[in-house]
Amino acid sequence: MFGALLRFFRERAGMTQEGLGVYVKYSKSQVAMVERGERPPKGQFVEIADDALGAQGALLAAGVNLKVSRFPAWFEDYAEEEAKAVGIYMYANHVISGLLQTKAYARAIFGSHCPPMEDDEIEARVAARLERQHVLQRKPAPVVGFVLEEITLTRPIGGPEALKGQLENLLDIGRRRNVEIQVMQHNRKVHAGLDGPMILLETAERNHLAYVEGPSGGYFVSEQPELGNLFARYGILRAQALSPEESATFIEEVAQAS
Repeated sequence: MFGALLRFFRERAGMTQEGLGVYVKYSKSQVAMVERGERPPKGQFVEIADDALGAQGALLAAGVNLKVSRFPAWFEDYAEEEAKAVGIYMYANHVISGLLQTKAYARAIFGSHCPPMEDDEIEARVAARLERQHVLQRKPAPVVGFVLEEITLTRPIGGPEALKGQLENLLDIGRRRNVEIQVMQHNRKVHAGLDGPMILLETAERNHLAYVEGPSGGYFVSEQPELGNLFARYGILRAQALSPEESATFIEEVAQAS
């Protein structure tokens, strides 16, 4: 809402994003992100923009109760459900799941974003991702499971050192009593996850939710039969993957070879 209001006053004033950036000391892309609600206005941004655009206090009023989220707007609802879930189950086929990522690995992921992010935006996203991982240590502890494609263990995201540190982190997290990590080897001709990644949640009320994420956002699946199909698919994936013990041995071997 704040971003939409900012854009309204900027366009009414006949000013470009680049022009406003001169006043608030932001780049054109940073102003655009504020208008899209993808980053919070920091410092004296609100005060300067209100004066420069002749908003007569409207932006000041809108900014008083501005809720700054750590996540993109489309991810907020999922993050809220994940933080209180009693069961979290993830299947990842491109990169290691966010709840398992190290700082170096996550920074490399966000650093390769297209279009490119500003440095401070990358650091904010990394911090938010690491903060999400506190759910693994929450009390009472949730039951958490991961099925990772083998390629996620060998793709050198961030370089050899970052990957090695990431693999060692997987082994550490996998030792937690409430966490199981399984590897889907690439030599399986077919398996139940070929339609793509998924996240399944069990709420405190023992209700089920599924979350499917794409390049530009994600959506919940809460209706049958789609929801039941996803849970059934994940169950088959677990049976087709290496056991947690076999997976730990496999990850150790990959780490030693990297």
